[in-house]
Amino acid sequence: MTLIATALTLLVLKRLIKPIATASKALDDYRNSRKLAVLPTEYTDEAGLLMCNIQESIYEAEGFINEKQDLIYMLSHDLKNFAGNPQGLAKLIISEEPTQSIKNLAELICESTNLQFRYIENFIKLLKEQDEIVKINPETKTILFPNILPFINEQVEQRLFDKKIKLNLVLECVEAKLKIDEGLLIQVLVNLISNAVKFSYFDSEIKVRIYAEDSKLILTVKDSGIGFDKHQIEELFKKFTKMSRLGTANEGSAGIGLYLCKKIIERNKGRLTASSDGKNRGAEFRIEFDI
Repeated sequence: MTLIATALTLLVLKRLIKPIATASKALDDYRNSRKLAVLPTEYTDEAGLLMCNIQESIYEAEGFINEKQDLIYMLSHDLKNFAGNPQGLAKLIISEEPTQSIKNLAELICESTNLQFRYIENFIKLLKEQDEIVKINPETKTILFPNILPFINEQVEQRLFDKKIKLNLVLECVEAKLKIDEGLLIQVLVNLISNAVKFSYFDSEIKVRIYAEDSKLILTVKDSGIGFDKHQIEELFKKFTKMSRLGTANEGSAGIGLYLCKKIIERNKGRLTASSDGKNRGAEFRIEFDI
């Protein structure tokens, strides 16, 4: 009789736990990959009510996200049009061969609107890349580093040339099996190198090193530029950070590059950290993956 009672108890518990486990998996799938689950509706007890509420909440959240993104894309498009109007007028003024002082003012308007365009484009890029990051389902794949370095160099060479900065690539690891898309890794490294260029002085050097150590793949981007204080590290990776600063050649920033880099790396089972010995003593950004 005891065995029968135990078996019946386990059966009842299994029936109670099953809908809860199903609902929990649906929440995990949505949180990890924005996958929309269709939960069963045959349950009529409290567990069934819970699943109905969870499904409604998931679909409401998805609808809110989509509506918010549509609204932001629409606003961004309108903002570009608003910024384009004064720029068009400024270019028309320049084409009429005005006095030098008026031409200078018109050129300032063009420069200002170009900066606004970059901010808007970066904002749209942030939204799109956040969608890509959240939908990633990482699978292990082999990345050949000699194959990706030319793509990286191609995207940063003009910035390096403009400031006469040397890029020193040290490749001590040829390949690694990682849970990150090759294109995303290239994007992160390009962003980190571009960031290093921005805060480096003319005629300096940036060192990129890729190596393996203690069952980890490590990628570092190190410069000898303006650096930062230790208490500012957390602020570096915040979205639209207050630490957004002009570069050594007055380069502007939207304050989202490092935020995106960190999100991409963490989403792909890695870690991105930053360090500096202080003002004017350079900085190092370090990516680590377990291999």
